[in-house]
Amino acid sequence: MQDISDQHESTPSTWTVDDVDVEFLPLIYEIIRSLEKDPHDTTQKTRDSQDTTQKILELQRKLEKAREQIRKLPGIEYNSEEQLKQLDVLRNQLRLKRELLHKYRNMCTFEIPKA
Repeated sequence: MQDISDQHESTPSTWTVDDVDVEFLPLIYEIIRSLEKDPHDTTQKTRDSQDTTQKILELQRKLEKAREQIRKLPGIEYNSEEQLKQLDVLRNQLRLKRELLHKYRNMCTFEIPKA
């Protein structure tokens, strides 16, 4: 079964912020918990150390995957000033389209006789 991120990787034009996997806290919590353990058995320490290393590597992979997903978001290539300018342009277009819709709604309608 594919997860959402695998489905969207094939269609990068449909990426949204909600599709970016940024669930890091559970993994960070597990890493911290494994570091806080203080077993007296040396074999247990070695096993816990290996588990912690695996979790850290998993976190690094997840962070890299999130970076890649963020790079695929539309508009990420623009800086904040360019984004604000684009937002102003889009708001102006929306205002003009609303005015046109309002104008056409209030126009007289002509009855077309049925043949």
